[in-house]
Amino acid sequence: MDIAELARRTAAGERRALARAITLVESARADHRAQAVELLEMLPKDREALRIGLSGTPGVGKSTFIESFGMMLTGRGLKVAVLAVDPSSTRSGGSILGDKTRMDRLAREPAAFIRPSPSQTHLGGVARRSREAVALCEAAGFDVVLIETVGVGQSETVVAEMSDVFLLLLAPAGGDELQGVKRGIMEIADMIVVNKADGDLKSAAQRTCADYAGALRLLRKRPQDPDGFPRAVMVSALEEHGLDKVWQDLNELTDWRRDNGFWNRTRKDQARYWFHQEVKNAVLAQLETPEARAALAEFAEKVASGDMAPGAAASVFLSELDMRRTAK
Repeated sequence: MDIAELARRTAAGERRALARAITLVESARADHRAQAVELLEMLPKDREALRIGLSGTPGVGKSTFIESFGMMLTGRGLKVAVLAVDPSSTRSGGSILGDKTRMDRLAREPAAFIRPSPSQTHLGGVARRSREAVALCEAAGFDVVLIETVGVGQSETVVAEMSDVFLLLLAPAGGDELQGVKRGIMEIADMIVVNKADGDLKSAAQRTCADYAGALRLLRKRPQDPDGFPRAVMVSALEEHGLDKVWQDLNELTDWRRDNGFWNRTRKDQARYWFHQEVKNAVLAQLETPEARAALAEFAEKVASGDMAPGAAASVFLSELDMRRTAK
């Protein structure tokens, strides 16, 4: 694979090259990993997209919202990339990867790019290499990158470490105001978007939006928020109502953060976070060698038989692992 040519074509905005580049960075092979690092170093660093993280429980309408929102943005002349993460089976390891079929209009839009990826064993609602996929989309010249998490609950906080703003989608009548004071995902949301505000659910959506607006006022104010944020809004992705309001609020928030220095500060903090994650992953990868696995199995048997305590076995194993690494 000619990495320099792939970098050139990706930077030129070629969709096929971008798809191939994302496949490369998602690969777990050691040779592909080295090529991915080389590719990322070759890409332009002066391009910046608005990174929007989205999460919500299954059935809240994330795909419908992304399609309607993405179509609105492309209608305004913006290039939109969608990175959708699908949950992987813990039994087979497979993923459905059906997000493109739910966004058929956006998938046919020339100014849009949709890439579904499996979450594999990575926790936090995103794939392990989603951050690098975002960097590739930025280098390819996209103006907005939407990062959709798997949508499984209140623990999907990793997406906040790779996005500029984070939207939490909720369904009408999905819980009372007390749901809004739960820690974790509620604390990192920049906007609460109550979807499905149409038909018989419209009045329920109004009540839910009011409940969460009240709940947000109970949370401790964050320094990176102007007055009025985080806020709750209502939309109907199906009828495409309220999308302009969401975009207007997002621009209001990001403009304030740029003007007050929080935008650059957050991105620097995120870079530090991912550096630490790469170091931790590299250390954990040392446990995946055949020698390390054999030693782990040996000590696990000693612990299971009661010959060694778990803490003592771990201490001896780590000491031996360090000695083997030093000998090399």
